[in-house]
Amino acid sequence: MRILFLAFILALSACKTNNTNKILFADNPVVAHRGAWKNKNLPENSIAALKEAISLNCTGSEFDVRMTSDNILIVTHDPTYNNLPIEDTTFAELSKKKLSNGETLPTLKDYLLAGMKNNTSTGLVLEIKPSKYKERNSIITEKVIKEVKRLKADPYIKTYISFSYNILLKIKELDPNANTQYLDGSKAPSQLKKDSISGLDYEKNVFKKHPEWIKEAKKLNLALNVWTVNNEENLDLFIAHNFNYITTNEPELLFKRLKKNPVSNGYQLVWSDEFNYKGAPNNKKWVYDIGFISNEEKQYFTSNTKNVRVEKGNLIIEAHKESVANKDYKSNAFKNKSWLHYIPKIDSAKYTSARIKTQGLASWKYGRIDVRAKLPKGIGLWPAIWMLGENRKEVGWPESGEIDIMEYVGFSPDSIFGTIHTKAYNHLKKTQKGKKTFISNPNDTYHTYSLEWTPEKMDFILDDVVYNSFANEHKTTAEWPFDQKFYLILNVSVGGMLGGQKGIDDTVFPQHMAVDYVRVFQKKEELQNN
Repeated sequence: MRILFLAFILALSACKTNNTNKILFADNPVVAHRGAWKNKNLPENSIAALKEAISLNCTGSEFDVRMTSDNILIVTHDPTYNNLPIEDTTFAELSKKKLSNGETLPTLKDYLLAGMKNNTSTGLVLEIKPSKYKERNSIITEKVIKEVKRLKADPYIKTYISFSYNILLKIKELDPNANTQYLDGSKAPSQLKKDSISGLDYEKNVFKKHPEWIKEAKKLNLALNVWTVNNEENLDLFIAHNFNYITTNEPELLFKRLKKNPVSNGYQLVWSDEFNYKGAPNNKKWVYDIGFISNEEKQYFTSNTKNVRVEKGNLIIEAHKESVANKDYKSNAFKNKSWLHYIPKIDSAKYTSARIKTQGLASWKYGRIDVRAKLPKGIGLWPAIWMLGENRKEVGWPESGEIDIMEYVGFSPDSIFGTIHTKAYNHLKKTQKGKKTFISNPNDTYHTYSLEWTPEKMDFILDDVVYNSFANEHKTTAEWPFDQKFYLILNVSVGGMLGGQKGIDDTVFPQHMAVDYVRVFQKKEELQNN
């Protein structure tokens, strides 16, 4: 009898331990949307897709809960199953049709038990679908919470999500400790915080329309989730902005993009322009250079929207062949600047374009700069992504330093250049430090042009591949003037000392550079130095 009693106590203890085990959610932002189904052609919302998300070590696996006419909670997305309206059909009738992999249509109980088995890292992201019968919303919410608690699945629920705000409020009423995220995208973070909702789980375009909500949510300590993000460009965007969670049909791709993103190397995004607006460039981030500026270039820089604007998610810097009066014609302002002697001699320009910069608004010492862009095409075009030292007005060029992250000339259509200029190393002495690299189809395809800049070296990078490095020789500022802040410049020039070496093809105009984004990252120690 004593042996049987002891065995009973041990079994009870083991059962208790299993039920109270706490899951440690994986340290990544990957939430598999309806499970990880796509890569292996599994049914969405299936237990097999859930197990695949667990095997991938996703931090979360999202799934959808609906209720049948006889009040059985099932896991499925659409309001119909096998052409039967779920809320008007019994579970017995619905379950006659199996999923494509042979699984029976899972109940919430089945799904929770599967999610608790052999799972130490993947949280369950439980979406409660609102009923078409409003009076049933309270019923389904109560039943979900009751089932979770009955199965002691609470530790495995990463968060509850819903398009119904009332459902989320009901969850908080039933379980004040529950994590909740709103899906609809119609409420600002301040309202969610006021109502004790734990986070935002909004469609990607909501965040593009309201980028200020990202900063506000972080300030209010709300979780940031975004759905449903499937291509590299958008995945990179939300990784860069350090979202807590990214819900995706492509978890395998998201893991790959995480490894390549600067945040994986200890960087954090400190400044960006994603150009998800229309009109003139953001005047809190960019200012203009106007007129003839340097290098005997033939274009006249303007602030006209014809030459510089934001549209369809891109900054457009466009060069045109057109005549415009020179504001500096016969000016005496350049008489002591021999390198600008040509400017007052020109009564009108034959070309217009634009040059914008962050001078006076943002500058950085060290970090990583990423610019994703398509380049203009044609002999005579000279687009550039580059930086100048903040002290240029005090000490002049080249003492202040210049960093050419990317230069391209139309007469060499399959090459780009990455170069630095200093007092010791510059093109006037023909001692500049630069290299060129091959680039495939730069005019019709986006490429990412990057600079990684530390106190020890600079790496010039094309599409994550370093093609030029310049090391700090630890001599003087004549060789390394780069321990100070630099501001960023974007422009498209026409002709000039480099761009015009093979003439200008007037038949190609207009031509533009399209910039998808500009992102500046810094590490913690670099932020402290700024």
